[in-house]
Amino acid sequence: MLYNKILLAVDLTDDSIKVANKAAALCKATGAELIILHVIESLNYAYGGDVPIDITNIQTELKETAKERIAMLEAQLDTPFQESCITQGSIESEIHRIAEEKKADLIIVGSHCRHGLALLLGSTSNGVLHGAPCDVLAVKVTE
Repeated sequence: MLYNKILLAVDLTDDSIKVANKAAALCKATGAELIILHVIESLNYAYGGDVPIDITNIQTELKETAKERIAMLEAQLDTPFQESCITQGSIESEIHRIAEEKKADLIIVGSHCRHGLALLLGSTSNGVLHGAPCDVLAVKVTE
């Protein structure tokens, strides 16, 4: 079998369904198990670690919203999935960690067409590619 476990890392935007459908089709074609992952970037990490307010409630709301959106995404997929998980931290690091933990053979992420400064600074899909413990498939989504 080409792939046994596929980790689908989604940002839960409207483009996520396009990426998820590609992952589902690949799972059907290969017989692989699908694991869906969403990483909530820690607000402390995003804002340099010095947030002078209590962000516990905000982080809890973000996690609840992510649970609802993942449930909606799962309902739209025409494939069984093994599990879904939501984690918090650095997006690339968490994707790598979960891929290793779940013994994924392939990570699938969405890739937006970047131009100019955004291209030079890199993207999440590029960050996932470097240091990934397995193959990475970047599915092109339009902006």
